[in-house]
Amino acid sequence: MQTRKLRDLEVSAVGMGCMGFSHGYGACPPESESIRLMRSAYEDYGCTFFDTAEVYAAYENEILVGKALKPIRDKIILATKFMPEVFLPNQEIPEGKTSRRGLRNAVEGSLKRLQTDYIDLYYEHRVPVNRDVAEVAEWMGELIKEGKIRAWGVSEATPEQIKRAHEVTPLTAVQSEYSIMERKYEVEVIPLCKELNIGFVAFSPMAGGFLSGKYSSKDKFEGDDVRRVITRFAPENMDANQALLDLLKKFAADKNATPAQISLAWMMCKNNFVVPIPGMRRDERLKENFGAADVVLDKNELATLEDALAKIKIYGDRKDTDIKKLGTIKTVAKS
Repeated sequence: MQTRKLRDLEVSAVGMGCMGFSHGYGACPPESESIRLMRSAYEDYGCTFFDTAEVYAAYENEILVGKALKPIRDKIILATKFMPEVFLPNQEIPEGKTSRRGLRNAVEGSLKRLQTDYIDLYYEHRVPVNRDVAEVAEWMGELIKEGKIRAWGVSEATPEQIKRAHEVTPLTAVQSEYSIMERKYEVEVIPLCKELNIGFVAFSPMAGGFLSGKYSSKDKFEGDDVRRVITRFAPENMDANQALLDLLKKFAADKNATPAQISLAWMMCKNNFVVPIPGMRRDERLKENFGAADVVLDKNELATLEDALAKIKIYGDRKDTDIKKLGTIKTVAKS
């Protein structure tokens, strides 16, 4: 697979978001199947970029990812995150989690669960509005010097927070939701990343799977499936957004590709520092999503697609506060 740079980290053009192996999108595959799929991503498709977080199923996802990737650890780029305002088991400390000690406690836990001596890319999962991001940037710089992490990033940060953090310890990546259906970061954040040579990692690049065209308003989302509370998956919005899928299908047919591949190629062809990390839990999804790296949209095709997108209204969005209310962040980890 082709590669691209997140500042100084070289990663596959398409990475693998691993959250769905443990929670968030309905029933999860058996552990053995999840491990097989993660290893297949590297062995069969050349994916070298894997993303997890301590908060995904309260440690369970990090443990699973660590087990899956241990045999190929030296061949891949491993990213994880700490959630500053969410306490998980064994993280209650007097100074609070957003402290030097709290951060060290979090990173040491992730290192142990991931069965590794270092983390390639360590994110602050959300940036609290009432904290100075420069403090975390300073502590991240210490961890880089000690070799516990190679690089750091922030998720869902504002332009001001990105600038402030970058001044203290240069950021390698910003991770936020980005897709054809969610484009707010194109206004300021993505141009700022380009200016400062910071990579942009797009989570939910398939808009929770909607852009694959494989769901309809008749589908029901149950249990801990986050799509229960994401308004774009309300039946009336799914029907209203059919015009977008029709457009993607037309472009896909012209390029001998799928709507999912057009959705991923669209963002990769616009900026060479943007790396999508779709979730994928079946062999056919691995083939489809990693195959998007080979779909090329030239300037004229991109312009035509952008003109058509400008005429389409998107209904519904993703509400992070509602997702937290859903309870996808488990409070008790398995022993």
